[in-house]
Amino acid sequence: MEIIEKAPAKINLGLDVLYKRATDGYHELEMVMSSVDLADRLVLEEIPTNQILIETNKAFLPVDKRNNVYQAASMVKERYGITKGIKISIEKKIPVAAGLGGGSTDCAAALRGMNRLWNLGLSLEELIEIGVEIGTDVPYCLHGTTAFVGGKGEIVKPLVPMPQCWVVLVKPRISVSTRKIFQQVKLDTLAHPDMHALSQAILAQDYAEMLSQMGNSLEGITIPRYPVVQQIKDRMLKYGADIALMSGSGPTVFALCRQHSRAQRIYNALKGFCDEVYLVRTLK
Repeated sequence: MEIIEKAPAKINLGLDVLYKRATDGYHELEMVMSSVDLADRLVLEEIPTNQILIETNKAFLPVDKRNNVYQAASMVKERYGITKGIKISIEKKIPVAAGLGGGSTDCAAALRGMNRLWNLGLSLEELIEIGVEIGTDVPYCLHGTTAFVGGKGEIVKPLVPMPQCWVVLVKPRISVSTRKIFQQVKLDTLAHPDMHALSQAILAQDYAEMLSQMGNSLEGITIPRYPVVQQIKDRMLKYGADIALMSGSGPTVFALCRQHSRAQRIYNALKGFCDEVYLVRTLK
């Protein structure tokens, strides 16, 4: 039997860094995330030999313990005493190391798929308990849609889906290390957007107010080191974006547009500037 799971990318409508936690060294965050219709596809099937096989269409991706999906499979097999093996094929469409949660959403999809494949009957909370040990974005990716996210990522409070619009995603030819960006955080120099006001705007389905409350604290760290991020934002706004913002720690930048014609114009304008450009919808 094959189990197929879709793994959507996420964007950060807002991200605020509050302080560094003394207990574990992670930064306390407040974020608002939403899923978009750019997705990886996972196919899971049981195999008779007691092993974990990961296949992917991207040759540079690790298929061993460095892979989040492998880690998820290993944890589930060990925790629930599963002696059958599993093969998981990952068709990657989400850019890697891009601030779009690609590894985390694949991990979440693998957890959902194994829950179905082996009839484990695990609740969302039980899946999150496993997922948070692998990646801080995994709890959100298990919830999906639009949500307020707190702590280091383990606190997820679903909101209503964000107002529907078009999304242009642009990933420049650089990779950004989230760990290295957070090492540079100096709280008193960062902007601090109000994630609660942003959440309220989404609950009210007020698109204009949502735009006014969006922001990303980490732009103040990533952009000086990678000026191409600002160049992409400037081009998006020049060609009619309602807003342009970096997702996560970068380097991907996204534009929101209510009008498809504007989104198409931004997409066309950026295709010549960067190789990885996507025009997608928000997910309901």
